[in-house]
Amino acid sequence: MRKILIPTDFSENAFNAMKFAVDLFKYETSEFYIMHAFQDDIYADEDLIIKNTLKTVTEAVSKNSENELQNTVIKLKNFSPNPRHNFHIISANSVLVDEAETIVERENIDLIIMGTKGRTNDKNITFGSHTLQVIKYVPCPVLAIPQDYKYTQPKHILFPTNYMIPYKRRELKLVCEMASPYRAIIDVLYISTSDKLSMRQQDNQTFIKETLCKNQLRFKVANSKHIINSIYKYLKENEIDILVMVNTRHSFLEDIIQQSTVDELTLNIDIPFLALQNMKRD
Repeated sequence: MRKILIPTDFSENAFNAMKFAVDLFKYETSEFYIMHAFQDDIYADEDLIIKNTLKTVTEAVSKNSENELQNTVIKLKNFSPNPRHNFHIISANSVLVDEAETIVERENIDLIIMGTKGRTNDKNITFGSHTLQVIKYVPCPVLAIPQDYKYTQPKHILFPTNYMIPYKRRELKLVCEMASPYRAIIDVLYISTSDKLSMRQQDNQTFIKETLCKNQLRFKVANSKHIINSIYKYLKENEIDILVMVNTRHSFLEDIIQQSTVDELTLNIDIPFLALQNMKRD
């Protein structure tokens, strides 16, 4: 059974991510946890707090959060009345990253799915600040869905790697089980000025082959030292449906998300993006 956490700010982008989630896992028995962390909403209107007590404002925001979550689940069930899917709502007086981490640990969540942007919807950046914080700090794979992205069955997945880190079996299994119902091809792309692998890299490549054994794998090499540009070029030339990267030390993704600002990226991701965290969890 798949356990999926979907944070929401009740924006169209957030609901679009939910629709993608129920479509992607339509063949799997899944528990969806729809979560709204509303602490920021309490302090959003300073005039309101001045006119009312903090307790009054908190109660009002909490009640609105519960109502919005219930309405969201009704909309989602109407969109996809799938008997394999169960829904839980979580309304929390907390900040997004803290509450997401709590739920991941408590419920042993397999995957977080969220929109790349929320209400602010800044067109000049690839990821919104909340999405980036979750990718950076919550120990769970995150699947980020771009604004207005229309679901299409994943047929072609790109997995760039330098083979320098031993991957976690649970997270590679997630990729395998996402891809196999659709018979998706996974391109494992090694970006380097040399196509030779060390023994350590060969071991990690073998582990990928063994763990993703249900899928058709194609091992590719891009002879380049420009990682981001190479990924961007491959995406555009090969009609990729999902980009998978690993967020850990000495990984390609670490180089990307440690940039001073997200909008400096040359990689403008307009397809679903899965960030594996490579964390060991039961």
